[in-house]
Parts: sequence; C-alpha cells; structure tokens
Amino acid sequence: MAQVLSSALQAEHYDVVVASTGEDGFDRANAELFDLVVLDLMLPGRSGLEILQTLRQRRIETPVLILTARDGLDDRVLGLDFGADDYLVKPFALPELLARIRALLRRGRPSDVFRLKVGDLELDLVARRVVRADRLIDLTAREFELLEYLLRHQGHLVSREMLARDVWREPRRATPLDNVIDVQMARLRRKVDPEGFVRLIHTVRGVGFVMRESEP
Repeated sequence: MAQVLSSALQAEHYDVVVASTGEDGFDRANAELFDLVVLDLMLPGRSGLEILQTLRQRRIETPVLILTARDGLDDRVLGLDFGADDYLVKPFALPELLARIRALLRRGRPSDVFRLKVGDLELDLVARRVVRADRLIDLTAREFELLEYLLRHQGHLVSREMLARDVWREPRRATPLDNVIDVQMARLRRKVDPEGFVRLIHTVRGVGFVMRESEP
C-alpha cells in the first residue's frame, strides 16, 4: 500500500518520503520538516497512535492524516483526540485521499511550527534566525542545524550517534565523528549559553546531550 500511495502522490507532483517501520517514520517526522504526514496505525516497531501522541507531546504540529482499517467510532475518536487532523478508513478511494490531502495542505500548519523555543531562546526556521533574550545569535549553517535538532528533541537525550546520523548524515561512519560533534557542540554552547544566562545545553557524560532549562 505504501508503494502504491507513493506512486500515486508522485504522479500528482508531491515529493514523497516512505518509511516502512514505525521507528523510521517517527525518527523522520521528529527530525525533518514535512508539510503533511499520512500515517498508518498498524506499523511494525511502533504504532501509529504512539507516533502521533509523541509528536504532539513534542509540539510538532505537522498535519497528520490517519489511514486505518479500524472503522469503529471509538477508534476514530481516539485518533482525533491524540492529535490527528483527519481520519480515513480502509478501503478508501484514491480521489478522496487526494482531496483530503489537498484540504489539509490548504489549511497549513500553525505559524509557531516554524519557531522552536526553550526558555528565552527562540529559533525561527523560516528566517533562519536565532534570538536569546532579544539578543541575536550568529550561527554557522552547521550550528543552526545542530541547535534545531536539539530543540526538536528538547527534554530528551540526544546521543552522538543520533547527531551523526541525522545532522551529519553519516548513518554508517567509517571514522568516529565524536570529536567533531563535541567541538561543534562546544562552539554552539559558547554562543547559546554565554556567562550570566541559564544553561540550556547540558552534557550527559558518556552518553550525549539534553536541551532543557533545568539540569537533566
């Protein structure tokens, strides 16, 4: 079904990314910026409802259209209560799916999905601008990507393996990137957490990093 839908959507000139497992889908939706997620509830590894609930808890407001074979009223209500924007039961007609996708894309995302915040720090994804306490912070492209990733995972541990895979795009590292990551993180921390400000980027020794206002 995923391949059929992908082909149909590409024929309508959409750019499509297919995730074949719940874990892959969650990682992509959590780390990348999409206009819409078409989410099957019955996925290997992690259920669609779990993915949806976690995305909403992390304030990721990308529109989500659920596809499912569960047609009970309770199932539909549960999906909507978890944060789905629309719900389509299998089997469905492709023209109806396309119409619902167009409707969700016209509605768009809330404007604050383009701004990520923690404490007095704000990152604007559109203007690629970072401000802390009304003070503009000048970041390199890599530092911006690194900060965006930390903000998207704020309150949760980010390992060096995650950064290598999702920021440096090195899923299979021939040589370790740990030293490079630590150097970039140190530079970012000097800019984001200057003396006199509450520390936002915390190191979990031997494991990785956490973005939060209080000590992890």
